[in-house]
Amino acid sequence: MQLWKGRFKKELSKTTNDFNSSISFDSRMYREDIEGSIAHATMLGKCGIITEESVQDIVQGLRGILADIESGALAVDMEAEDIHTFIEGELTKRIGDNGKRLHTSRSRNDQVALDVKLYLKKEVVNVKNLVVGLIKVIAGKAEEYADTVMPGYTHLQRAQPITFGHHLLAYGEMLLRDVSRLEDCLKRMDEMPLGSCALAGTTYPIDRNVTADLLGFDRITNNSLDGVSDRDFCIEFASVLSIIMVHLSRFSEEIIMWCSWEFKFVELDDAFSTGSSIMPQKKNPDIAELVRGKSGRVFGDTMTLLTVMKGIALAYNKDMQEDKEAIFDAVDTVKMCLTAFTPMLDTMRVIPQNMRKAAAGGFINATDCADWLTKNGVPFRDAYKATGELVARCIELGTDLESLPIEEYKAVCDVFTEDVYDAISLEKCVSQRTAFGGPAPQLVKAQAARVKEIAENL
Repeated sequence: MQLWKGRFKKELSKTTNDFNSSISFDSRMYREDIEGSIAHATMLGKCGIITEESVQDIVQGLRGILADIESGALAVDMEAEDIHTFIEGELTKRIGDNGKRLHTSRSRNDQVALDVKLYLKKEVVNVKNLVVGLIKVIAGKAEEYADTVMPGYTHLQRAQPITFGHHLLAYGEMLLRDVSRLEDCLKRMDEMPLGSCALAGTTYPIDRNVTADLLGFDRITNNSLDGVSDRDFCIEFASVLSIIMVHLSRFSEEIIMWCSWEFKFVELDDAFSTGSSIMPQKKNPDIAELVRGKSGRVFGDTMTLLTVMKGIALAYNKDMQEDKEAIFDAVDTVKMCLTAFTPMLDTMRVIPQNMRKAAAGGFINATDCADWLTKNGVPFRDAYKATGELVARCIELGTDLESLPIEEYKAVCDVFTEDVYDAISLEKCVSQRTAFGGPAPQLVKAQAARVKEIAENL
């Protein structure tokens, strides 16, 4: 059955039908298609366009189809053109002529736009819930390791002392912004397009607000051309998913490094690692590597959507059938990555002594040494130069600033006293960074509690 068959004298060739068909990927929207059709039929009845008897017949038939699909009693016919054609054809087969009345004042153009929006509205919430679950794990670990000193890096060089909890909370903040982007995306998506028909609305006296209310939309679209040709909501959702994947990929990169023997800051649980087929000593962070790799796939889906839409004149064009595979793949990929990443992080073992050792070996308290001189009256540039000379001397002697004798300090600048050792203690360096947003343990604990509370209320 083709909904457009009346104009044509020949059957569609199988090759053309296979190329034209979308049921292999839009069949996942069977529930949304049925929900939309039930709301549409109900509205037609309320507006007196079809009889209440017809409405009851249609609604009962559609509910039966839904129940049969979900129980497995009815298999979706993969030879059908799309899920919309299949369901309408099945309905007509079951209830006769009343099934043919369902499409009154509706086009496949606005029907498709509706189904995709209904489907993605649910998926935005599903992705948001998964991100929130990851944020909760991050907040819990940040609280646990609020006092664990580690080196902070710039240019992948040890730079200044921070805590592991502080480092984790940076990702917590990124993901909180991702949640807000998802929420904003959902607000703009929450417009009901049904009633736009093919492009120019309808001459039937429909009430689009009734349909919107039945389907839980906040409002209806304002322009019928835009209603059927808008895919901004797909592009925006894919863009948000891409940003989520950027954050997951960066986090994965660090976990991959931290697992290596060169760092050995953490160890992943065996349940989230794999081995080598030839090297028995290997324990590979494959989950993190796959998340990092799959980020490019989601970026590609976003680029696909942008490319499909960039040159299309109003209103609907068949190119827009390409929207679904791209956005569905992006959603599926991000959900899969979050589902694997969150328990991997939750079960990850932290090795504080290795973090502390790395922090001690990189002269990351040099800035604090220069600051001590500045606080004792030495101009910062002179203090900076003196500390640089001390670092060079430590490298010559194979030691660090905490172990360098006071005589060496005084040889560079006579302002130095024994008090400098307290100032450059790594724990002291971290605890004194009390400006809001800094790594002082008390701040990290407060921020972890804040992030956890926000996540609990999302």
